[in-house]
Amino acid sequence: MNDMSSVIVPKSDQINADDLIAGPRTVTITSVSIKPGTEQPVAISLEGDRKVYRPCKSMARVLVANWGADASQYVGRSMTLYRDPGVLWGGMAVGGIRISHMSHMARDAVMPLTEKKGSRKLFTVKVLQMAKAEVSAPASASTAPTSAIAQPSPAQSSLARKLVRALETAQSVGNIKAILEDPNFIRDRKSLSNDPTLTARINDAEQAATARFGSDAGQGAADLPIIAEIKACNDYQAFQAIEERATAEIDAADQGGDQATGDAINEAIQEAHARFAPALAGAA
Repeated sequence: MNDMSSVIVPKSDQINADDLIAGPRTVTITSVSIKPGTEQPVAISLEGDRKVYRPCKSMARVLVANWGADASQYVGRSMTLYRDPGVLWGGMAVGGIRISHMSHMARDAVMPLTEKKGSRKLFTVKVLQMAKAEVSAPASASTAPTSAIAQPSPAQSSLARKLVRALETAQSVGNIKAILEDPNFIRDRKSLSNDPTLTARINDAEQAATARFGSDAGQGAADLPIIAEIKACNDYQAFQAIEERATAEIDAADQGGDQATGDAINEAIQEAHARFAPALAGAA
C-alpha cells in the first residue's frame, strides 16, 4: 500500500503558521543558513526552539530592508512573528507567518510588498523595544580607548539621518534612482564620506531600498510588462483596454514620484496611437 498519511503531516523542522494560532511569539536569532536555489533558501535558527523559521520571499525582503543583506549580523537580534490568516496560496486564504516587530531599528518602517501578482500593499514593521543591554552593539575587540575614536558631530548625524530617511521612504525604483542622482544628495553624501559609520548607514539604506523591490530593482522602465504588452498589441480594440490599465499605472507612478516610469508608459501609448493611426484612417 502506498500510504499518503506521511506526506500530509506539517513539516516538523520549521515553524508553521498554525504554530502561532495561540498568539505572536518574540524570538531571538542564533544562526542563519542560506541555500540558494532551494524552495525555501533561508533557515533561521531560534533560541530555545528546535524548529527553524523559514521566511517567505516577502519577509526575507523585510529582513534585508531593515537589517541589511549580511545575515551574519542577524545573530542575537530579535523579532516578533505572528500568524496572518489572510495570506493567500493558490487563491485561497491559508494563513502565513509575518513579522510585526524587529529589534535594532531606529524607527518603524513602512515598505511596499507584493500582495499578489501586479498588486503591492504597504507593510509596516514596528520597532521591538528590548532591554538596553540586549540591543547594544557587541564590544569591540580593539584595545583602543573609546575616546580615541572620532565621533560624528550632531550636524553630521542629522544629515546622515536625512539621507537615510530619503532612501527609506522611496516608493519605487524610479524614486531611488532620482534620489541617488540628485545633486544635493550627492553633495551631502560626499561630505560624510570621511566617517565610516555614517557612510555604512547610508550604503545599507541604499541597499535595503533597492532590495525592497526585489527583481524590479534591476528593471528599467522600458522593460515594464505593460510597455511590452502595448508594443506587442496588434488589435486596436485590445489596445484600448490595455491603454486604460496603462493610464492607471501612469497615475500610480506619478503619485509615487516616479516620473521616469510614467513618461516611459506614456511614450509607449503615443507610439501605439501612431502605429494604429493609418489603419484607423483607412477604415474611416
